[in-house]
Amino acid sequence: MAMIEGLGHVGIHVQDLMKQRDFWTRVMGLTIADEDLEQRGMVFLSSHPEEEHHEFVLMKGRDVPYEGKLVQQISFKVPSIDDLKEYHHKLKAEGVEIERIVSHGNALGMYFFDPEGNRIELYYKTGFPVPQPHGEPVDMETSNEELLEIARSALPSS
Repeated sequence: MAMIEGLGHVGIHVQDLMKQRDFWTRVMGLTIADEDLEQRGMVFLSSHPEEEHHEFVLMKGRDVPYEGKLVQQISFKVPSIDDLKEYHHKLKAEGVEIERIVSHGNALGMYFFDPEGNRIELYYKTGFPVPQPHGEPVDMETSNEELLEIARSALPSS
């Protein structure tokens, strides 16, 4: 039987391609794999271009009002809690309002909006099999060990 191996990439329409391009490269650290700014208005972005040409695409042409809801959220994995904390400081320095930071038990998630109001989540997978939905607010100033203990405490009792 045919099956899906995983998500390949996500593309979103944007109103201000250059502002979004700047945010996703300079602030979020994605690499431009390819782009066609003049003809089609596309930017292909990757976290590991040597492994995956692109995971995220920006394309001009958003024609829905700014307050219109197009995407529920776009989530990106980070390799460590320290990476999550570094993004927390970087986003705050950029004036990006953090919507919430929670332990899902199975992950630590930080939610915010990109310059055009798309909800973004950065998350670290803890590996704990906690049923969802679960969202306990956490503070990024908490030690990594304490954050993992908070996540672990959400495991169902045997």
